[in-house]
Amino acid sequence: MHVRETILDAIGDTPLVRLHKMVEPGWAEVLVKCEFMNPAGSIKDRMARHIIERAEAEGLLKPGGTIVENTSGNTGLGAAMVAAAKGYRCVFTMPDKMSREKIDALRAFGAEVVVTPTDVPGDSPEHYVNVAKRIAAETPGSFYMDQYHSAWNIEAHEVSTGAEIWRQTDGGRIDAVVAGTGTGGTISGIGRYFKKQGSPCRIVGVDPLGSVHYSVFHTGKPSEPFVYQVEGLGEDIVCRAFDPTVVDEMHQVNDEQCFTTARRLVREEGLFCGGSSGGMVHVALRLARQMGEGKKIVAILPDSGTRYVTKYLSDAWMKENGYPVEP
Repeated sequence: MHVRETILDAIGDTPLVRLHKMVEPGWAEVLVKCEFMNPAGSIKDRMARHIIERAEAEGLLKPGGTIVENTSGNTGLGAAMVAAAKGYRCVFTMPDKMSREKIDALRAFGAEVVVTPTDVPGDSPEHYVNVAKRIAAETPGSFYMDQYHSAWNIEAHEVSTGAEIWRQTDGGRIDAVVAGTGTGGTISGIGRYFKKQGSPCRIVGVDPLGSVHYSVFHTGKPSEPFVYQVEGLGEDIVCRAFDPTVVDEMHQVNDEQCFTTARRLVREEGLFCGGSSGGMVHVALRLARQMGEGKKIVAILPDSGTRYVTKYLSDAWMKENGYPVEP
């Protein structure tokens, strides 16, 4: 019998799927990596398990301990799944722009969720990162995951995501990988793996307007952040889990591009993914048009549309927020 010992053993090995209707004749081939098929619904399952098991091995997290983290939802869900499987308590902080579905799902796993204001500066004591740090400092036996600055975040995607894409593409026989910059861990890990193999594949980052990563990549300094609506993409603070030295180029997207492209992925390709996936595919399609026939591009679809049924997948929500809705 082929049986997984726990649900954690089902993390990874997500499929690459070819896009058809959204790719025009004469364009490069676009393959999407369906990370929403991880058991807790996102690419962050990989990193959550890796960081928690590294902490266990280092003696930083012990039986009966508490996992604390700041999250846009996906890392929290991955960590909550790991905590449930391993028997840890967990507490997560989230900005109030995040979907109701994410908050409810975290609580369903048994996690405690502390919702904080979105529109505060990164050095504010109310910022969700600083609230998480305070909770960790005040909680005996806690382990703070620190996804935005942890080297283990990058390591997780180097040994897992990057190696997996390499293997699935017959030794990296692709011309570009398009990934988002939330914490920066995904693109940094993939980039490190491909660069260590000596691959000429372009590592392409995607950052939403309002985030600081685009500016950090091009100038070394963060821009002034402002609020945007797409979730799980970009950040308003500089993240040490983002290594721009292994990224070849960075593209910006806006909320409308993310949401309208993601809705097309659901309706035209049957891929029930989140809004940030639209950002990656919007850039991948632009590159496909530029690179032309015979080239191959992999784009990451980080999370599931189940988190956004009342948001970007809702026609009413799209209209209320001024976004176009297809007939």
